[in-house]
Formats: sequence, C-alpha cells, structure tokens
Amino acid sequence: MEVATDREGGSPDPRDFVERLYIDSASQLLVAAFALTGNVAEAQDAVHEAFLGAFAHPSRIVRADNPVAYLRTVTLNIARERFRRRQRLRVLMRRIPVPDDQLPGLSPDRTALLAAIRQLPANQREAITLFYLADMSVEDVAANLKAPTGMVKAWLSRGRAHLATLLGDDETPRTRVPEAKHA
Repeated sequence: MEVATDREGGSPDPRDFVERLYIDSASQLLVAAFALTGNVAEAQDAVHEAFLGAFAHPSRIVRADNPVAYLRTVTLNIARERFRRRQRLRVLMRRIPVPDDQLPGLSPDRTALLAAIRQLPANQREAITLFYLADMSVEDVAANLKAPTGMVKAWLSRGRAHLATLLGDDETPRTRVPEAKHA
C-alpha cells in the first residue's frame, strides 16, 4: 500500500494511511460485515463507523501489525454490538404496551398486512411496498430496484400470492399487475 509521507520524507501521514486503507479494503470489510449481518445497510454502517474511529485515532491503525485484520475485528465488533442493541430494544419494546391512540390509522387489518409484508422475500417485499404503499408505477419500481420491468411484475405477482397465503385469504389473487401508471 503506497502512502504519502510527511514533508521531510519521514514517516507516513497516519490520516493518509487510513484514507488509503479505506480505498483498498472497505469493500472487503463490507463483505465480511454483510456475511455477519445479512443486511447491506447494517454492514455499510458498521464499516463506516469503524473507519470513523480509525480517522479519529489513525496512529492505532498505523501501529497495527495487520491494519486490515484490525479494522475487520473492529467492524465485526461494531456489527455485533448493533445487533445486540437491536435485540435489547425489541425485548424492551415488547414489554411496553402501545396505546391505540399512539398509532392512528393502523387498524388490526393494516397491522397484519404490514407484518405479512415483512415476511416476504426481500425482492417481493420491496416491490410490493414501493408499488402499493409508495404508489409508484411498475417502471418506477423497476428503476428504483434496478431490475427489468418484467421481473418487477413477477415479484409483485409472487408477493401477492405469498401475502394471500400468509393472510389466510381463501382465494388466490387472480388479478394481473396493472400496466404502467400514467401521471
């Protein structure tokens, strides 16, 4: 790894070293964090948080025997801690009763629907959410998800069928995905 040195040609500038390390290893650390979390956003957050710490104390990284391994350990520890915090929050939230007046507009049917949507595979969940809840056209959903329009239509169809099963609907949905919405 090539790193700039200070003005006199001596030791490398620690901040430049960390910056170069980010360029060279962030994607590798992201893969490791994703393998642990299963969530790209959580993995990215863990990597970024690790590098924020590295930029705050760059001399620690420069002194490490293997800076990438050091940052991988920091990244995975951050991901684990964030997971533990979310688990603790879920446990605490289950203990707190939510009064009906705090969630206006969330009828039992809507709550059941949202819970069922969360059980869908990611591609179906995203397509259903964007199309039905965000009121996007099939083309807009396709552009947002970077997928062909036909694939989005298939995800919507499968998602509706899966929702019907999850919600105990006796009739399988027979409607096709509507054509593009015109604004």
